[in-house]
Amino acid sequence: MRPGVNRRSFLKSTAAAGAALGVRAAEGAAPDSVNAAIIGAGVQGQALLNACLKLGRVRIKALCDIWADYNLVNASRILDKHKHEHATYTELGELLAAERGLDAAIIATPDCCHAPQAVACLEAGLHVYCESPMATTVEGARSMARAARQAGRLLQVGFQRRSDARYIHCADKLLREVKLLGRISAARAEWNRPVQAERGFPRRAPLSEEVLAKHGYGSMQRFRNWEWYRDLGGGPLAALSSHQLDALAWLLDARPVRIMAAGGVDYYDPETHRWPDTVLAVLDYDGPRGRLRASLQLLNANGYLGSQERLLGDQGAIILSEGRGRTEIYREQTALDWDRWIGLGLLEKPAREGAEEEAGGRGTGVTESVRPPVYYLPDFPQEPPFAAHLANFFDAIRGGAALRGGPEAGFAAVVAVAKIMTAVETGAPVACAPEEWKA
Repeated sequence: MRPGVNRRSFLKSTAAAGAALGVRAAEGAAPDSVNAAIIGAGVQGQALLNACLKLGRVRIKALCDIWADYNLVNASRILDKHKHEHATYTELGELLAAERGLDAAIIATPDCCHAPQAVACLEAGLHVYCESPMATTVEGARSMARAARQAGRLLQVGFQRRSDARYIHCADKLLREVKLLGRISAARAEWNRPVQAERGFPRRAPLSEEVLAKHGYGSMQRFRNWEWYRDLGGGPLAALSSHQLDALAWLLDARPVRIMAAGGVDYYDPETHRWPDTVLAVLDYDGPRGRLRASLQLLNANGYLGSQERLLGDQGAIILSEGRGRTEIYREQTALDWDRWIGLGLLEKPAREGAEEEAGGRGTGVTESVRPPVYYLPDFPQEPPFAAHLANFFDAIRGGAALRGGPEAGFAAVVAVAKIMTAVETGAPVACAPEEWKA
């Protein structure tokens, strides 16, 4: 028996020998309980796995990972603990040939694997949830979108902000419905990550040289640190900033028309870190109410400010973050009173009424801007990480929800990352035509 394939999967594979390649969702009505497979059972895959286990009406029936003696074993133990009967595989093709009752696949493999694996799953009749970035190339992302259309299956990209209740409230209620900020003229997104040590691996369970070579890694160092290699990952700009590029497009309801950027491998060793660790970009948008500009910052040597998005309008500003304590809303001194929005439950009252005005530059002898009054969002329930976005995916499969963060959003984020990298590498502004954002 092959390493990493347990007795259950061996028996299923044997029983399915000679069957045509393909997995079909249940015929007829949308399934109430969704049967899913996890493709990529490492740190991110296990995080998604644990989120699925908290949702209910989801059964994880199969796991697939090339690292049989570590990732696959650890993820399988989690499922055993929760009494999810499942099979394990080291090859996706074997999983698709053997598993006949699956509805969906959740892909959390290295970036370079996303496009071919997602296309294979979609063509086999599965709905697909794929971690961000959608793909490492524009053509790879386009192939995924095309496969989803042709198969008539859902493709969700892991932009968790789109299912975060606080972000949805800001987008739907504050920005679109009551236009709280007035005319938005600028935005800022930044992702600051502290210094990351190179990932090691347990010496007792390395992948064999044969497996490393077969899958294009070549060494355990490359396998464990794939994010930084251009043939394996998209770098931090794709892994991190793509979330914020998507958030800006969604919140601003616009796509960039021009991008300028600078960056490079400023901190790490360029021999092992081939993608920029530092990027600063300026993106011009033609928004619904005119031209606006956004700045984007990626920093991999200091995590002080974490990740956040700021939207600035002539009536106020919003600071949004996945960290709940960092979300604040400021009213411009010239704006109308916001008491009516508090009365409607759209905002929370300031913690200390008038405290901000009292702090405004007294006795300094220098002209300073008075800090605007600060407001807060209503207290939304705390969701486990990734749970809301996965719940949306499964609800969409059941037919009860519109998909958030589908292939169009994922494709546009891949295009934006590619445009920024072109601007970094050429040192020249890059134009963005409307048709380039369409998958």
